[in-house]
Amino acid sequence: MSTTERTWEGPGAAQRLTILRDTKTVAIVGASNKPSRASYFVATYLLSSSKYKVYFINPVLDEILGQPVYKSLADLPETPDLVEVFRKHDDMPSVLDEALAVGAKTLWLQLGSWHEDVARRAEAAGMNVVMDRCVKIEHARFHGGLRLAGFNTGVISSKRQVLA
Repeated sequence: MSTTERTWEGPGAAQRLTILRDTKTVAIVGASNKPSRASYFVATYLLSSSKYKVYFINPVLDEILGQPVYKSLADLPETPDLVEVFRKHDDMPSVLDEALAVGAKTLWLQLGSWHEDVARRAEAAGMNVVMDRCVKIEHARFHGGLRLAGFNTGVISSKRQVLA
């Protein structure tokens, strides 16, 4: 994440909900086959709890969760609506270039990712941009799945629960 001051303002909750509702296909750039990685956790959630067709992009892997992995966005069999990015800050401009080249509608930078130049360039090209938000958390929040995702236990307490 860049250390510069944040001046770009992203879409509000209603706009993020519209983006997610309008999305049919998601490409996860920087997808990993390691269960400890956030991209893997997000992928398992999207495959099991969403209507999206999910594509994985990673130039060094062949399969993730039993699905084929593509080397680049250009290799996908269809244009993704949403490109979710799990890549380092310095890679964001080239990911945007790829997303623009294939005609993606939304660039979504994962929790912890922020790149104002990329956001402004993407918006100027007509794309939706979301930064520093998790698509899994946002989807679960809007679709009542935070409990399933392990966030909303229904208990408000600082004490550890004792299971009987």
